[in-house]
Amino acid sequence: MTITAAALLLFFILDPLGNIPVFLSLLKELPPQRQRKVLVRELLIALGVLMLFLWGGQYALELMHLKQESVSIAGGIVLFLIGLRMIFPTAEGVMGDVPGGEPFIVPLAIPMIAGPSGMAAVMLLGSQQPDRMGDWMLALTLAWGATAVILFCATWLKKWLGMRALTALERLMGMVIVAISVQMLLDGISSYLHPVT
Repeated sequence: MTITAAALLLFFILDPLGNIPVFLSLLKELPPQRQRKVLVRELLIALGVLMLFLWGGQYALELMHLKQESVSIAGGIVLFLIGLRMIFPTAEGVMGDVPGGEPFIVPLAIPMIAGPSGMAAVMLLGSQQPDRMGDWMLALTLAWGATAVILFCATWLKKWLGMRALTALERLMGMVIVAISVQMLLDGISSYLHPVT
């Protein structure tokens, strides 16, 4: 696999376009300047997590006696709960009562950017061809950079979209996230029940 192909694969897995409505809904209460700071922080945390999984994810899972299926199932459960809160919002918003009124690590950095599929993909790249770690780091950085650019543009969509459009988009994305989370759960359960030998 070339660096470009790996970067494209990781870019599609990170799914920045699909994450735009989620980011807008989670950060809508913050002033624009604070939104950018939170976004930078969450993007850097996600990059750090993905790099950790690239270099040592397989060893960490083995050390904790965890299977990749358990990561997929856990990520699916978290996304399912987030999706339900987007469809049926509470007075406290999607994140509930968050100290400081902003998300931290969950769910923006993990699992929205650095999700189970992204972690699994970088672990697979690193474990299959460990002699090309430099190439995989470059591919991951390129995919992450493109994701960052798209998500930074998302904050300006607020100006062009009305409140009704944002609310409708949030509900729709909640439905999509619930569907994705159920698929992640099913994939994890299926992989656990029928392991590839």
